[in-house]
Amino acid sequence: MNSIPSSRRRTIRSWSIGPGEAELVPIGEGVQKPLVDLASNDYLGLSRHPEIIKAAQAVLTTDGVGAGGSRFITGSRSIHYSLEERLANWLGREKVFLFPSGFQANLAAVMALADRYTPVLADRLCHHSLLIGTKASGAKLLRFKHNDLEDMEKCLRRCVNNKPKHQPLVLTESLFSMEGTSPDLAKMASICDKYGANLLVDEAHAIGILGPDGKGLSHGILGPLRMISGTFGKAFGGGGAFLATNKLIGERLLQLSGAFRYTTALAPPLAAAALASLELIIVNPDWGLELQKDANNWLTKLQHDGWKLPNVNSHILPIILGTDEEALYRQNQLEKEGYLSVAIRPPTVPEGKSRLRLAIRKNLPKKSLENVLEVLRKG
Repeated sequence: MNSIPSSRRRTIRSWSIGPGEAELVPIGEGVQKPLVDLASNDYLGLSRHPEIIKAAQAVLTTDGVGAGGSRFITGSRSIHYSLEERLANWLGREKVFLFPSGFQANLAAVMALADRYTPVLADRLCHHSLLIGTKASGAKLLRFKHNDLEDMEKCLRRCVNNKPKHQPLVLTESLFSMEGTSPDLAKMASICDKYGANLLVDEAHAIGILGPDGKGLSHGILGPLRMISGTFGKAFGGGGAFLATNKLIGERLLQLSGAFRYTTALAPPLAAAALASLELIIVNPDWGLELQKDANNWLTKLQHDGWKLPNVNSHILPIILGTDEEALYRQNQLEKEGYLSVAIRPPTVPEGKSRLRLAIRKNLPKKSLENVLEVLRKG
C-alpha cells in the first residue's frame, strides 16, 4: 500500500442531499457548503423525483425493505414481474431478468454467452465487470482498439480462422462512461453477423437517454445482438440492473446462471422506483433530447476555450488533463467555487490520461456552464 503515490490514493467521502435539486453537501469536512453535482450518474435527476420516491415508499409498506431470498426461493414479488414485463415490451425483447447490480448482471451475461472454448473479443476500454465475467467463464480474452471496427474485424477473422468451430463473442458498451464515446453499433453488428459472432452490449450509461425514445443506442439492432445489459442506478435514479434477451438465452440464464440463482432478489422498493422511472421516461421522450442539446452546448464552449476532450456526442464530457496532479488540482479548484467534478485517474483510465469527468444533468442550475468555464479559466 505504501507504494501507491499520494496523487493516486482513493478516499471514501460521505455526502448528504443539498438544498438544490442538483446539489450535494460533503459530510465531516469542515465548512460544509453545497456543491453542484457534476460527478454522479443521476443524469435525469430522478433519484429525488417525488413520484419515484412515492412509488418506492408504497412498495416499502406492502412488500418490505428486502426480498428476503432469491427469486427461486421466496424473493419474487409482483413488482418484479411488472418491471420485467414492462421493460421487455419497451425494449422489444422477449425476456428481461433483474439483478441487484450492474456488475452482477454483466457477470451473468458473459457467462451465459461464453465458456472456455469461446473466443471473447472486448473493446480495450470495456468495463471491468465484463472482463471479470470473461475470466469467470474460462474463455480466452482478446482486446481490440477502442471503437476501432477495423481492428475488431481483424481479431474476428483471426478467431474464425484459428477456431472455426467456436462461435466468438464481442463485448462493447454503447456509451463508454469515462470517454463519452460510442461505437457504430449497426456496423459492429453487421461485422459480427459476417463472422457468425454473438454481440453483447452494455447500455448502462445510455439507457433512458440515448437512442429512440431513450431505449439505448442498440435499439432496433437484431441478428447477432443476443443480449443487452442496463442499470437502474444511472438515468433511472435508483439501483439494480437488468439483462434483456430472447427466450432461448433467457431460459439458459434462468436454469444455469449462478449470478441470478444465488443472490437475494432486487429489493422491492428499488424495483418499484425503477418501474416509476421507466414510466416517466416513456412519457417524456424529450428529456434525453434536451439533455443532449445542453451537453452539446457545454462541449462547444469547452472546446472553444481550448480544453481537450474526446470526440463525444453524449452527456459525458471528459476534460483530458494528463497528470494525476493536474486533475486533482482542477477538482479542488472547482470545489472551492461550489462545483463537484471528481478527478478520474489510472487504473480507471489509461496512464497519462487523467481527467475531470463532467456528467451533464437535466436539472443543473442556470449559469452552471458559464460559472464552470470562468473557474477553469483562472488556471
